[in-house]
Amino acid sequence: MPSYKLTYFDVRGLAEPARLLFHLAGVEFEDKRVDFGSGEWEKLKDKTPFGQMPVLSVDGFDIPQSAAIIRYLSKKFGFAGKTPEEQAWADAIVDQFKDFFGEFRKYIIAQRGNKSVEELEKVKAEVVKPAQDSYFKILNGILEKSKSGYLVGEGITFADLVIAENLETLGKYGFFKESEHPKLAALKQKVYGHAALKGYLASRPDSQI
Repeated sequence: MPSYKLTYFDVRGLAEPARLLFHLAGVEFEDKRVDFGSGEWEKLKDKTPFGQMPVLSVDGFDIPQSAAIIRYLSKKFGFAGKTPEEQAWADAIVDQFKDFFGEFRKYIIAQRGNKSVEELEKVKAEVVKPAQDSYFKILNGILEKSKSGYLVGEGITFADLVIAENLETLGKYGFFKESEHPKLAALKQKVYGHAALKGYLASRPDSQI
């Protein structure tokens, strides 16, 4: 069995789907969490492949970029989709998430930059809301056709993990209310209710993102 080490900040963020994949597969890994403001990241940064986290180390071989990491793990652990076509759809859904996250991130940056309430509302209304409406329409359309309740095929894939975690974050920022989006809420509950994940989810550190 390879030795795995996942390095990221002490938040869910872009590393959480990878953490969930390890728990889903029942594979042990070192969950290295870097505290903000500790100075540890500044020391690590130049040692990482792209100067950013997360980084997955497999027997000392480093893999950067969150999407590359979760695709690697999902293929290795059997959660990438059962056919090439399912794998392509899982990839497409995660790429769609990345498109949306690029817009949502503008709100996070504005918030962290201590922008005024008026400026935050402007970003919310003019940037995030239109992107979210399009994103949710796509996801709801996929779930409308799903017989399993998952986004791709008959079983859970890394796409479900990515979307469920994004919905959790959107909820914490006030952009997602389960009562208003029942299909998306059902997906999140299905993922979070998975027997292999419930223990970790109940004990993991809480974070807004």
